[in-house]
Amino acid sequence: MVGPTWGFNGDFDRPTFTPSVLVRGYKVVKDENGRWVGDWQRDAAGNLIPETCHSLIGDGQIKFLGDCTHSLAGKTVPLKPFDHGE
Repeated sequence: MVGPTWGFNGDFDRPTFTPSVLVRGYKVVKDENGRWVGDWQRDAAGNLIPETCHSLIGDGQIKFLGDCTHSLAGKTVPLKPFDHGE
């Protein structure tokens, strides 16, 4: 079985990549600057809290899909400009 083949539309200003990107892990503990402190958040029973980020990059924007467990779920944000060496 062959896995997904990555696609790129060749447009550095408004890129589209396929397929979507799905990342699963656990919620992390962050310091006041938003940096990971090396520990994970836990529920009241001490279990790690699962976290999901599922996104599509199309036409220069990141679309965070509805199965994300973070605050950007269902939102679309523009990509920052990319310096591609011209």
